[in-house]
Amino acid sequence: QVQLVESGGGSVQAGGSLRLSCVASGYTYSRYYMGWFRQAPGKEREGVAVIGSDGDTNYADSVKGRFTISQDNAKNTLYLQMVNLKPEDTALYYCAASARAPSPSLGRGWYDYWGQGTQVTVSS
Repeated sequence: QVQLVESGGGSVQAGGSLRLSCVASGYTYSRYYMGWFRQAPGKEREGVAVIGSDGDTNYADSVKGRFTISQDNAKNTLYLQMVNLKPEDTALYYCAASARAPSPSLGRGWYDYWGQGTQVTVSS
């Protein structure tokens, strides 16, 4: 059974930094995409950043240059380094995994496995 467990969320002021982590277990696919999605109150869940098993990445335009996605395969851990955070980055951040996406897609419909989320709050 696949489990994704996020951590690292918190409250920061605008301009601050956070690093999110997602530990994956029970995921045995050799080819996959893993990503970070976020959902703010009253808004749809949106893709933030995705990385593939081959290291290919994709970022939402709103976070390019500020967020970096990475993975440590030895630790089965996905990371999202976030710098220069803005109030509009405030959301519940989810880790997700897909074995069937054809590319590093930010479309949530491709992702079958989801974590419970970790809250990020950025104050101005």
